[in-house]
Amino acid sequence: MSPRRSTRLPEIDNELGRRVRVFRKRRGLSLEVVAGLAGITKQYLSLIERGERRISDRRMLSDICDAIGCSIVDVTGEPYLPADRDAAGALATIPPIQLALLDCDLEDVPDHPVPPIQQLEQAVREAHLHCDHTRYEISGRVLGQVLVDLQVIVATGDEQQQRRALTALVEACKIACAISKNMGHPQIGVAAATRGLEAARRLGDPALLGYARWYYSLVLLRIGARRRATSILSTALNDLAAVDDPSAPRPLASEVYGMVQLTSALGAARSGHTDQARSHLAEARALAERTGERNNLFMHFGPTNVRAWTLSIGAELGEGGAALEQVQPDSVDLSAFAGSPNRVAGWHYELARALAQEGGSRDFEAVRHLDIAERTAPQWMHHEPMARELLFQLNGRARTTQWELSSLRNRFGVHSN
Repeated sequence: MSPRRSTRLPEIDNELGRRVRVFRKRRGLSLEVVAGLAGITKQYLSLIERGERRISDRRMLSDICDAIGCSIVDVTGEPYLPADRDAAGALATIPPIQLALLDCDLEDVPDHPVPPIQQLEQAVREAHLHCDHTRYEISGRVLGQVLVDLQVIVATGDEQQQRRALTALVEACKIACAISKNMGHPQIGVAAATRGLEAARRLGDPALLGYARWYYSLVLLRIGARRRATSILSTALNDLAAVDDPSAPRPLASEVYGMVQLTSALGAARSGHTDQARSHLAEARALAERTGERNNLFMHFGPTNVRAWTLSIGAELGEGGAALEQVQPDSVDLSAFAGSPNRVAGWHYELARALAQEGGSRDFEAVRHLDIAERTAPQWMHHEPMARELLFQLNGRARTTQWELSSLRNRFGVHSN
């Protein structure tokens, strides 16, 4: 028989609630005021601060942070300490990325020789592959220098070299954005996305411009800038609609268009606009049926990814059970993700979130899928605040000690006191 659990809540399990209380009191705000601004009851906010209820989705997290007047990273406490050597290596890549973005721009660059453009293009492709496999310590190892060298060519090369460098820079900035955002430095991710958008505008390619706007909107949503993200996504949708062609041999514009629809659905869900979220999701689903499974620029757009996003959006809307019925997880073939640990982990993570909303006997399934997600993409999961909250939620609801939860806590680096 498994031992009964202690009723005492470990302090680390209440990371978010404790920080909410600290920042609320520093601002001199009452429970009534913050709860009213966040659209929740005073009693529920009090339960969050005491760790008896969880901040279960990013919409609630953003609403509470907006009400208090602090940033999301203030409350999440990011970046987290590395749980292993690989995570430490990934975090070590952030300062060179930041320096490459702050010490250069598309006109003001250092005076030094750079490798041939084809060598830099190959480095970007390899970095993107490693990023898709969530091997951030490898992906980001030379990324800072690659960003500098590409900007040097943009500023000093001939017209053909400039266009090739701008194209590679749009992709390189997406990688820099993803690593920074996923390792707990979203502000640096914003800087990377801003530079990528600047490069895409100068290049003038509508598909790549839409691509840059897409990943820019993702990092904006990550920091809670929902209004700005919605504006960027709306512009992208309007421009991409004119070049959408799913029948093209390489339908990059259609794939980007689909990802923008999915992200628009997510943004609408996080703003409480249920009908808009469902409308964008339906548009993405219809487009995916026409494109089939695609993977240009490692976006993995297609019917399978739409089903994964359906789970995510359902969880954001508090409709995890309905999303599970719609998606029918047992019928999903994850081979469509072309061996991408990033997307496979994302699938299992979103499945765990949806199952956890059902609660009861489904918590055991949620633990199993969170465990798979962590084992598949540990660097991402360890530094995802809502994955940590999900772990704490499942741990708090478990009626007996489970070795799976204890193992997860150890691997996340969140040990009980």
